[in-house]
Amino acid sequence: MKPFLKAAALAATVAVVGLGLFQPALAQKKIIVGVSWSNFQEERWKTDEAAIKAALAAGGAEYVSADAQSSSEKQLNDVTNLIAKGANVLIILAQDKDAIAPAIAAAKAAKIPVIAYDRLIENPYAFYLTFNNVEVGRIMGREVLKVRPSGNYIFVRGDPKDTNAQFVYDGQREILDPSIKAGKIKIVGEQATDNWAPDVAQRNTEQMLTRVGNKVDAVMSSNDGMATGAAAALDAVGLLGKVAMSGQDGDFAALNRVALGQQTVSVWKDSRALGKAAGEIAIELAKGVAPTAIQAGGEKASIFDGGPNKVKMNSILLKPVGITQANLNLVLDAGWIKKDVLCKGVDATKVPVCK
Repeated sequence: MKPFLKAAALAATVAVVGLGLFQPALAQKKIIVGVSWSNFQEERWKTDEAAIKAALAAGGAEYVSADAQSSSEKQLNDVTNLIAKGANVLIILAQDKDAIAPAIAAAKAAKIPVIAYDRLIENPYAFYLTFNNVEVGRIMGREVLKVRPSGNYIFVRGDPKDTNAQFVYDGQREILDPSIKAGKIKIVGEQATDNWAPDVAQRNTEQMLTRVGNKVDAVMSSNDGMATGAAAALDAVGLLGKVAMSGQDGDFAALNRVALGQQTVSVWKDSRALGKAAGEIAIELAKGVAPTAIQAGGEKASIFDGGPNKVKMNSILLKPVGITQANLNLVLDAGWIKKDVLCKGVDATKVPVCK
């Protein structure tokens, strides 16, 4: 029997647990937190993991993990194995928000709390922890609009299977639509990017540039990894640094592009704060604290119902910060990036933080 069928069969044998009423799985001497990563090969998640591990260690909890390697079916099997290893809380970075449903049902059957980490799993049993991704898009829109209030825009969108991609796009359009409707901005290209892959983003950007004869004034890239691909496409046609461009995550390469004047904004979502919050929430849920009473990252739990199906979920949404040349000191002062990395190749006379 396939893992997802096993999970569904297990879920069918238990009574329905009410909205938000998590129970610790079993009385154990030590809390075991199982973390299922969609694809741990991405550099970003190593920072998150370190923060999760530190928070769990501080709370006396144990960390176990699995890497789904971008496979939805493997992730279902991974979750089954994490449960078998004694995990009594699960943190899941879902590869596919819909395909993960049997795993959530299995966790619910075993009364194991679930944290939907950074990506939405639209299920009332899961506690949703992420940054405010609609606000991420709004910040991108505001900062790019400041420097390119008119002209031709292309959109390098995220993975169509990831609701975060839609949230970011919604935020971008909320800010830009008045100028679009007024005829100041013209969308001349728009393309989704499978798995948020930089090489796919580069190829898509190249194709969009070709279609419009390179007549582009702004690239609305939905994250920094894809912005790296878009930057390569722009550089090949002599437009890097001449075209406004957005991104998110505070990737080191992107922050260096901001310092160099090649990227307008990188919306910083301090993944150290997100990972720390996940570890703290996991421990609280394992101890039987009601999801409605959870506090982490300076935020209190609230109800989120902004998903495609408007499912009400307990959640915490952390605040993102837009990083431009004007406030690069924030990431430097926070120890997020070292000065030599941030300022590589930068003319220090033009960027004060690099002096």
